Amino acid sequence: MIGTELLAGQGLGNQLFCYITTRCMALDHNLDFSILGSETVANNMHSSCGMYFMDLDYGKSSRKEDYKQIYYEKEDRLFLGNSKHDLTHGCYVTGTDDALFHPVDGTLYYGNMQDEAYYLKHKEEIREWLKVKEEYDCMEFSRDDLCILHLRCSDYLDCPELYLRKKYWKDGIRNMKKVNPDMKFMIITNDVKEASRILPGIPAYNFDLAKDYSIIKNAKYLLLSNSSFAYFPAFTSTTVKFILAPKYWARHNVSDGYWASEQNIYQGWHYQDRHGKVYTSEECKEELEKYKKTSSRYQKLNQKPEGSELRKEEMQSTLRYKGYHVIRLIRGARRKVRMLWKRS
Repeated sequence: MIGTELLAGQGLGNQLFCYITTRCMALDHNLDFSILGSETVANNMHSSCGMYFMDLDYGKSSRKEDYKQIYYEKEDRLFLGNSKHDLTHGCYVTGTDDALFHPVDGTLYYGNMQDEAYYLKHKEEIREWLKVKEEYDCMEFSRDDLCILHLRCSDYLDCPELYLRKKYWKDGIRNMKKVNPDMKFMIITNDVKEASRILPGIPAYNFDLAKDYSIIKNAKYLLLSNSSFAYFPAFTSTTVKFILAPKYWARHNVSDGYWASEQNIYQGWHYQDRHGKVYTSEECKEELEKYKKTSSRYQKLNQKPEGSELRKEEMQSTLRYKGYHVIRLIRGARRKVRMLWKRS
């Protein structure tokens, strides 16, 4: 038997990645599986409702003491001045860990586990495992002329390296209109107020967890943020025709070619860069491999900067953070002035 432990500090998307990857590892090697911490599914940092809209099989019951060893998925990190986090802990850029293709009986696995190589061949089984109960499966917004935007707002707001700018969404809307000039748009978000501020005029909703999940799953067109929540509804969809997501994923705003992480390049998806140009997943993978061979940054993988290099990165981090918040203050002041002008 192998297992993994789901944690309250993970959101639902991250929990499902660990669940699915572990279950597929067990399936591939004729092993039993066990999911510790199953009580935290949808009872975590983002929600407290529990998993009420799927019947998940958590395998055999087990305790940590039942395992012979613990294995942590490999981690590769770049230490950069994008933020205090990236300078202190490193920017997570990990790719596939081959050890997960050869699970060892009696091992408890931890990690990100978001590389589709771990589970892609089991797509049909995964659709069954993650089947939304009929009474919660919302088809109301599954239309050929409607694109669903998934905006991750409030908990990303203080992270200039992570929080997607308005330009990303405007470019994405323009690209979706190239697919269908009559395309309409609707937002699913964890922060309706912030989403409406970013994209005024586009209806924004935060329904219950099941409805948000199933609306994304049943959409025909998806314009996504760099959030794991939308991944499995998109992956298990039988209706989706086109998916557009941020190039470089969690470092869309700052990357010069690296992905955070490369596990988040998914087959059949399209990715949009900071200029609004769209790439296929294959193009992104080819470009990344070239970057890894030629980039001076990648030669310093897992190496923390020291001395003058560290001071330079610290200064860059400070300037980026302060500049981001100054811009937000200026934009907020402009909005207030416009509101006062309209009232007068």
